[in-house]
Order: sequence, then structure tokens, then C-alpha cells
Amino acid sequence: MNTQEQGYVPTDDWPAVATMLDGFGEPSLPASAALEGPDIDIEFDNGWVIRHRFEAGQVTWTITAGDGAGATGTHPYRAVEVRAGIFFVDFVKGEGAGASDVSMIIDRADGKVTVADSSFTDRNGAIRMRTDFINGRITGAGPIEPRQPSTALVGKRIFYRYSPTEQYEHIYLNAGTFVWHCINGGEAGLADVDPIQVFELADGIVILHWSETVMPVESIVVIDLTNRRSIGRMFCWNGPTLEPVHLPFDSRFTVLNDTSYPVD
Repeated sequence: MNTQEQGYVPTDDWPAVATMLDGFGEPSLPASAALEGPDIDIEFDNGWVIRHRFEAGQVTWTITAGDGAGATGTHPYRAVEVRAGIFFVDFVKGEGAGASDVSMIIDRADGKVTVADSSFTDRNGAIRMRTDFINGRITGAGPIEPRQPSTALVGKRIFYRYSPTEQYEHIYLNAGTFVWHCINGGEAGLADVDPIQVFELADGIVILHWSETVMPVESIVVIDLTNRRSIGRMFCWNGPTLEPVHLPFDSRFTVLNDTSYPVD
């Protein structure tokens, strides 16, 4: 690691977003089959009720009430148990520019569900991305309650180890802005300032969403500040091949410092 030798990289010289794929490799945390069993019905704040059946590495969803009732689909999925009873579930549906990445954070203890659905959009003739959030709750667990914004990351500088070769730092400037900087890996030396959203999940755990302004990349991450690990995915558009890129990941991390400003 020698950041002193790195300099500013103009965005015109940035590599294709798929450059980081090989370095990240496969996620290190095992997939969980704990959701496989009885169907899980989830009520959402947009009027949907969606039944989810997890079995044999596939999830089948069916809209049983609300707009589009009767629609259904089956997709390979991956679930990781963040903590006991809290799951990060991720699957991709559709193909090409019609693909979307659905990430669900399910808390079996209180029934709360947060869904982040990332998809492609045409912005002034260019393929860009968007992420829509939907709040839900497992049927019978109580009323739907949106996740509250969190300031738990503000002021922290965190060093993330995604693999032996891919290492990044994040500097969380305020509740809506952060800096990412690649220390080692395919994007070494690249850095940018991007908008974020951070939501409370559980004691010492937050949900982070960021949307990159240069690359068409959307990321959803569960950050466990107590156990110093993150679990998430990136979903993006690879310009050279005109194909979507889905990158699940996890990391170990170190909080390098926690900034506090003088009051005078």
C-alpha cells in the first residue's frame, strides 16, 4: 500500500467498472438457508402484499394484493445472516437494461423489511441508475414502520478489506455525503464524493445506500459497527459490454478514526 505515490486520476482515464470484479472474488461469508420453509408474506407501504417462498437456492415471489396482483417470478437468491434473525437477501430479475437488483433486509424478530430495488434509467440519452426503497413488514408482525435515518457513520473514516487485493476507505463527511477511495485493487487511486442514505437497522448496525456520480453504480450495504464487518452488493452498468454487473461482497473493516470538531 503506497498512497503517497498515487495521484489524481481524471474520470476520462477511469477503467471500466467490471475491472474490480476479479479482485473482489466470491464473498467470504456463507449463504444461509434459514429462510427456506414456510412462505413469508410481506405487506408493503405501497399497498403490495407479496408472498415469498425460499427453497433450494431460489426465491419465488407472488404479488397477492395491490397493483399488479398475480405477477410472479422465480430467481436464484443469496441470503446472509447478518446477526441472529437479521438477513440480507439479494437477487437479480430481468436481463440487460431491463434487469434490476432486489435487496431485502429482513428482521425476523420484529418483522420489519426494507427493500432496495436498483434498476437502469435513461438520463439524457445515457444509461444511469436509480434505487427505489420500499418499507414493509411480515404479515401479522404489526404496522409498517419506515426505517429512521441514522447519523452513526458521520465523522468516521473506515478501512474496508473486501478481499486480499481489494481495499477501500470511506470517509463519512455528513449524513448525506461520503468519500470513497480505492487503496489497493483494480481501481487503486480512484476516489470520489457521492451522495448516501443511512438508516437504522439494529443496535450497532446500519443500512448504507450510495449512488455513484461518475460510474453508473448503486450499492446497498449492511454495516455492523459492533462486529466490524459489512455485507452488501453493487449493481452497475458496464459500458464496454453494455451488460449489467452484479457484485455481491462482504468485508472486514477497521475504524481508522472518528472525527470530532472543535466547538470554539
